[in-house]
Order: sequence, then structure tokens, then C-alpha cells
Amino acid sequence: MKKCLIVFLILLSAVIVLPNSSVAQKIGYISSQTIREKYPDAQQAQLRLQSMVDDWKRELDEQQKTITDLENEIKKNRLVWTDMERHDKEMLMERKRKEREEFATKKFGPNGEYDGAVTLVFKGVEDKIFASVQEVSLDEGYDIVWDKSSQPLIFINPKYDMTVKVMKKLGIQVEDLEKQQEAAVKNDPRNKEKEKPATGTRRTKTRTDEVPPPKDAPTKDAPAKEIPRQ
Repeated sequence: MKKCLIVFLILLSAVIVLPNSSVAQKIGYISSQTIREKYPDAQQAQLRLQSMVDDWKRELDEQQKTITDLENEIKKNRLVWTDMERHDKEMLMERKRKEREEFATKKFGPNGEYDGAVTLVFKGVEDKIFASVQEVSLDEGYDIVWDKSSQPLIFINPKYDMTVKVMKKLGIQVEDLEKQQEAAVKNDPRNKEKEKPATGTRRTKTRTDEVPPPKDAPTKDAPAKEIPRQ
């Protein structure tokens, strides 16, 4: 499962953030774990994988029971059997132990059948999730997308969470998650609009205010001077 999560670490990361870049990068994130938990196709894939694991575990339990029965048989008859009989049973028990160890390693060891089954069973699911992330990223103009399920993000703003949008693309019911995200975005102080300080109205000066009238110019209320006759 961890191998499948790695693909989201490099999702759309071809765009590198340069220190001197004048263009701001739009970065978003998803929770692939949340998507898988709610995605019916992923749930079906998990059931198929679990069925295989249960079969292997039953086989291991049966092998262990055979070993335990041999141990008890040897203890019970150690004073009755001949040395040859006891030796044969002990060799058989050791062989059964080795077979069980080899079986467990083959199924659950590094690069074992379990790892291969995870890749095979979840390939279709991962492809669909990856395609949906790409669609949302292109639609919303995101340059880089991180997966917080495989790469924990210490301080993030919920308004950049693309998980719900990706789930909608996949046809997953997201009403509750969408409400939770909306509440988280609303309650995050980083998303609250800062109040702008009130600006007082100032009277604009006109040319009349700046240039005083001539001393001899008649005022609005004063009568005009009488011109003496010659």
C-alpha cells in the first residue's frame, strides 16, 4: 500500500519552484487515504486483497498446527520410541518449520506475493484516482499537488484541500466532508478578510480657493462703483 502512495508525492511536481521566480505557484494537497476509504472501487479491491491474505494466513495456521502436534507427539513418546524413531520425528518437525518459514517469506516477505498483489489489485483504482487529481488540477490551475497521507504537512490551509473535489470526480458522496471543509475554511483565521481602515472625505481644492480675487473686483453682495461722468 505504501508503494501506491508514493505516486502522489510526484504528482504534477514537474513544475519546480525557483527562488527567483516572479510567477507564484499554486499548490494544493489531497488525502489519498480519505479517498480510498470512501471510494467503492478501492473498498472492493481491499476486500479482494484481504481474501488472499486470509487464505495465506489459514495455510500458515495449518502448518503451525502440524508443527505443534509433532512437538507434542515427540514429548509424549520420547521415552517409548527408539532413537531412530525419535530422530525421524524431529527431522520431520524441523522440515515442517522450514517449509512454514519459506511459505511466510514467499507470501509476506520483501518483494513477496503480497506486494505484487497490492500493485495488481489496486492498479485500476490508483489510475482512476491519479486521473481525477490531474483533471481537478488542470481545471483549478494547480501547479503542484501533495499527498498528505504519505507526506505529512505540518501547517496547511484547508482552502487548498482538493480531496473533496477529487472525490466528486470519482462519483463519491461527499456531503458531510464538504460541510466539514467549508467550516474549516471559514474558521481558519488566515481566510478571514481584514477590515480596511475608514478613510475620511477631504475637500478638493479648486483654483478659486487657491487664487484670491483682485482687490478692485466687485464682490457678489457689494454694489458696483459708479463711473464719474466727464
